[in-house]
Amino acid sequence: MKSFKDLGLSDDILKSLEEIGFVTPTEIQDRAIPKLIAEKPDFIGLAQTGTGKTAAFGLPLIHFLDTRIRHTFALILAPTRELAQQISKELENFGKYKKGLNIQVVYGGTAITSNIRSLKSNTPHILVATPGRLQDLIDRKAVKLDQLEFLVLDEADEMLNMGFQEDVDKILEYTPDSKVVWLFSATMPPEIRRIIGTYMESPFEVKIESESKTNENIDHKYIYVSKHDKEAALKRVLDYLTDFYGVIFCKTKMDTQELAEYLEKEGYRAEPLHGDMSQAQRDAVMAKFRSRTTPILVATDVAARGIDVDSLTHVVHYSLPENPEYYTHRSGRTARAGKKGTSLAIVTPQEISRIRYFEKSIGIDIKHIKVPLQSQMYSKKLEKWTEKVIHTDTIELNEELISKAMEHFEPLSKKELVEKMLALEFNKLYKKVEKDDLNLPVHGDKLAGKGKGKEPFGKMHGVKSHRGDTRSRMSNPHMDTFYINVGKIDNIHPGILVDLLAGHAGLMKRQIGDIEIHKKHCLVEVDKKFSKFLESGKVLKFKGRRVVIKKEAH
Repeated sequence: MKSFKDLGLSDDILKSLEEIGFVTPTEIQDRAIPKLIAEKPDFIGLAQTGTGKTAAFGLPLIHFLDTRIRHTFALILAPTRELAQQISKELENFGKYKKGLNIQVVYGGTAITSNIRSLKSNTPHILVATPGRLQDLIDRKAVKLDQLEFLVLDEADEMLNMGFQEDVDKILEYTPDSKVVWLFSATMPPEIRRIIGTYMESPFEVKIESESKTNENIDHKYIYVSKHDKEAALKRVLDYLTDFYGVIFCKTKMDTQELAEYLEKEGYRAEPLHGDMSQAQRDAVMAKFRSRTTPILVATDVAARGIDVDSLTHVVHYSLPENPEYYTHRSGRTARAGKKGTSLAIVTPQEISRIRYFEKSIGIDIKHIKVPLQSQMYSKKLEKWTEKVIHTDTIELNEELISKAMEHFEPLSKKELVEKMLALEFNKLYKKVEKDDLNLPVHGDKLAGKGKGKEPFGKMHGVKSHRGDTRSRMSNPHMDTFYINVGKIDNIHPGILVDLLAGHAGLMKRQIGDIEIHKKHCLVEVDKKFSKFLESGKVLKFKGRRVVIKKEAH
């Protein structure tokens, strides 16, 4: 087994690595560092976060650097503030014994004037930057890259996904043609190939298979629900999993903010993390998440880059990613350091083909499990509540206070007292109108037992299944049913219908219950408290024709 001493690194770097506790190089370090030191080639590293790529490029950079120079020797571009900070910190650790080493990091969300003062007063040997902030600094003539010797593009695919392609092209115009380019990316889309073809010459390539693809400690699961039941399904999952500590991934910044706010309103300790937040906000969120004060982080893929938190129990794909690489990258954030973890996808009918594609391309089984029934959740909440009551410490209570309480409760029997305590705890829950069973049948799913599905997170005892109930879905006493004269022939689907009703009557999706779509009409359940808004008499049109909405008689 190789050690870092076998890679050709200088003694001052080896001394730093020994103090840090680095003993055995990772695969990308072992394959890249000797080649980069010996030949200084243009280089492509295809690797996920967590494979040790920062050391793969950082150690050779520090090895080559002569700190007596007075120009910027190397530029490292990273897509996010968190990743830029992380890279800078690691390089400082690697170069602890490199006398005179000057590393600076610049990113958006902080005062640009302080960046300008620092850069002009003391030119860094290594500059770590996000593209947007660096372009601003170049425009203000605060950065000179005309003598740059090395350029590192880290998480190159993310930089392009975030819309930095134009900034990267402009930045590269200020760098000399003689520079060496090292590019690291988790995926290889056409835009990355364009950069390689334009700015690199005969690059040496190393591809590292993601550990998460073969990580047997990750339990891959999915639940199958309609689009307008996703929030309710997520809540049941969070209620069921009492030890949840993880990241919920959304597609957009807006989705992230809205979902986090919704969970917070519903009583969950959740925080959003996305690109529109200031650096101070992001740091505060991450501090609470790392300390588990906030156990639920709702994030976009981009915002989560560079965040390295161990001991996550779950990763939830609230919105499915577009490709399998991102699925494995997300999932790999749990089950680290030999621990177990779960990757759970919330899948809608529009996404079922994608989850099967992920199975095939990654080579894993993603098991279909059932969302707990609402009746099961009542039992689960009762179990948690009674356990909390039993284990509540009473040592601080005053005896006089206890005696007075006993006097007040004396007219009540034990059963009546328990009933009233339960009413205080559960009345609000029972008033929430929600379907008992949120699960959709998964036809022809080999992993789901031909659509039967597996128990959610271990079988619950003492709860009757409602699976054999053959009553009509349109039978909720808290709902009114409406007939709407659009159907399958109009290419209508639940998502369009919900948006249509929301725009017409100001309804929110949680106020809409079951939807049945027939050939020429739909039946829609609406919370009785809000059904009056559909009877307002306003004319609704869909694809140019008048839509009739009539309340069905029970």
